[in-house]
Amino acid sequence: MIEPWWPLAVLAVVQFGDALLCIKPVAFVRQCLVDVGFPERFWWLLPTLKVAATAGLVIGIWFRPLAILTCAALVLYFLIAFTSHVRAKDFGRNLFLNCTGMLVACGAALVFSIVA
Repeated sequence: MIEPWWPLAVLAVVQFGDALLCIKPVAFVRQCLVDVGFPERFWWLLPTLKVAATAGLVIGIWFRPLAILTCAALVLYFLIAFTSHVRAKDFGRNLFLNCTGMLVACGAALVFSIVA
């Protein structure tokens, strides 16, 4: 078991909340997806991926390799999101607060999972 376990649990709660916001995207999520040009036909993937990440983080508390894999996948996800925002010239709150904040949090969780 990874000790302390709470950093992964907090990130799991955030991912689950994000998944809920993406089921039928709330206005600010919908606008973000439109702004970066993410095709609407793929929006259904987002809550699926985020619930899978939630499960990976929770199970990863007891199985470190899964925690490391899940955190690495989340870092990759947010690097792609960051690149999408930059490509779309979306330099507002979505990039600098939401995307970059999550990229830093997931990167920190990855380092924590490796070192803990």
